[in-house]
Amino acid sequence: MELKLNGKNYNSNIYIEKELLKTAGLYAKKLTDGNVFVVTDSNVFPLYFETVRTALEEQGLRVSYYVIPAGEASKSLSMLGVLYEECVKNRITRTDLIVALGGGVVGDLTGFLAATYLRGVRLMQIPTTFLAQIDSSVGGKTAIDLPSGKNLVGAFYQPNVVLIDPDTLSTLSDKIFADGMAEAIKYGCIRDRELLTLLESPKEHLTQIITRCVTIKKNVVQQDEFDTGERMILNFGHTVGHTIEKAGNYIEYTHGQAVAVGMVCIVQIGLMLGKISEEEASQVISLIRSANLPLSVPYDKDECLKTVSTDKKMMGATLNVVLPKGLGDCTVEQWNPDDFVNMAKETDVFL
Repeated sequence: MELKLNGKNYNSNIYIEKELLKTAGLYAKKLTDGNVFVVTDSNVFPLYFETVRTALEEQGLRVSYYVIPAGEASKSLSMLGVLYEECVKNRITRTDLIVALGGGVVGDLTGFLAATYLRGVRLMQIPTTFLAQIDSSVGGKTAIDLPSGKNLVGAFYQPNVVLIDPDTLSTLSDKIFADGMAEAIKYGCIRDRELLTLLESPKEHLTQIITRCVTIKKNVVQQDEFDTGERMILNFGHTVGHTIEKAGNYIEYTHGQAVAVGMVCIVQIGLMLGKISEEEASQVISLIRSANLPLSVPYDKDECLKTVSTDKKMMGATLNVVLPKGLGDCTVEQWNPDDFVNMAKETDVFL
């Protein structure tokens, strides 16, 4: 399966196929005849790096690499600085290729590296987690975290190629697979009600689910590359989700777990406002529960929600809030952040 995400100044080709890692060199060769710098993490390195390196070297490409510690803490200014120096050491030029091999942390960090080193180097994303395959590897959002919040420094930088190999999901733990389920449920809520039915037995429909999610992401990004309009719907559940991640120092809850709780919160707010029925809200919450994702967190609501006003979805003094409009549709509203916080406190996601 090949999908094309085309904008005014870029072409991003997305391939979804089993055993793609073994042919990664064929796609890389179309982008460079020279050096390939691969960034991966300590979890993915022993699983897939040698397969990718072999595929690249078979095409006569010169491969260098760096292994970052797995986990959100690597999405930092200090790690970015290390990678810049590695690029210099390995003589990476603007005609070479940078490859992100891993999950969302690797993809975000490496994407920002490619966007900013030498003011832009060609980029290939090879996502190896469910979440990265259906969401973060597509669309060109790159970022690192600051102590004051998640993804506060970044750039829009489209990958030249995204290689999505469903076979890599076989090595995921149940916890990491569930992370991707949270984002897949999000897509069903905002654009594809039938997807929610497929997600009742996800491993039986993996390639179909990946393709449907990526197609939604592609279509939204083509309409709004820079996240000023329709693309904001992709933040469904993320406002509260990001506050939960920060409250847990990006350790206690994964991104998917935090977004799951954020979706429960926003669905309950939608129910209070009459934008979604009790039956529809129950369907979403039941699906989150069956995916072994949390429905609540043991945090003080006042302490946790105090960072809402620093969320990157703030526009001036207002907060863009993505609300359900039935299942398979949504709306973006501009709220006073204090009003949103007050409604979030009325939900039962904080124990």
